[in-house]
Amino acid sequence: MPIPSMRDAETRPVAVIGSGTLGRRIAAMLAGHGAVVRLFDINEQQLQDAEAYARDVAATLPQPQIDLTTTTDMAEAVRDAWLVVEAIPERLDLKQALFADLDELAPADAILATNSSSLKSSLLIGEVSKPERVMNAHFYQPPDFNAVELMSCGETDVAAIDLMRTMLARYGLDPFHVRKESTGFIYNRVWAAIKREALMVVEESVADPADIDSIFCSLHGATMGPFQLMDRVGLDVVLDIEEHYASERDGIPDGPRNLLRRMIAEGKLGVKSGEGFYRY
Repeated sequence: MPIPSMRDAETRPVAVIGSGTLGRRIAAMLAGHGAVVRLFDINEQQLQDAEAYARDVAATLPQPQIDLTTTTDMAEAVRDAWLVVEAIPERLDLKQALFADLDELAPADAILATNSSSLKSSLLIGEVSKPERVMNAHFYQPPDFNAVELMSCGETDVAAIDLMRTMLARYGLDPFHVRKESTGFIYNRVWAAIKREALMVVEESVADPADIDSIFCSLHGATMGPFQLMDRVGLDVVLDIEEHYASERDGIPDGPRNLLRRMIAEGKLGVKSGEGFYRY
């Protein structure tokens, strides 16, 4: 199966499917570095908010001409795209259905990448006719954190990964190749242990979130601690990820997930709801 050429990647658009917390950030980063970006969502109001956010952020990045359009028509979003990045909620059933649709709608050579933070792309290819073009491309909250982890679905053409590494670097991102299929990729496996233990410390009433964040920042020279970061990601997303880890691995404690469930039941989702471990 052909993979897009460098010229394709330089002249054809990128489609971002989903305009939530990460979708809009990905769109902003790509548009702000010269990519032609089409942002899709079924929620018109969320799409409008995402466009305003993406344009504001993109305007601070190196490319002065921002080519960003939005649409609620997925076929229009992926038309002629060399790359499609999926950034919808972290639910396996939704992502599997979407990839089946993208397999039909996207150009035959387009790379199909999932931004999932915990699901392997090998779980999404059951109804994909060309799995050679499917991969994980996990973004970390750009433009604040610009690492992107690229991981094969098990059948990904190495040329697709090489092209992604080249183009993402051009877009001001830092691509890393995950050399073996891994739930949690590279950094998230390390981060999960820190996050889980921080939640357990609060669950056991050993310390409150602000103290944990303060000592973490003091010792590591970081600008944000674990709870500030979880609030930005969204506590519902954090719980979805933890549930997935627990379904795959024995011995993961219940305490951190119980704490997250209580907070979500109270409507405390983090920054997006105005309150999580902190008020916003």
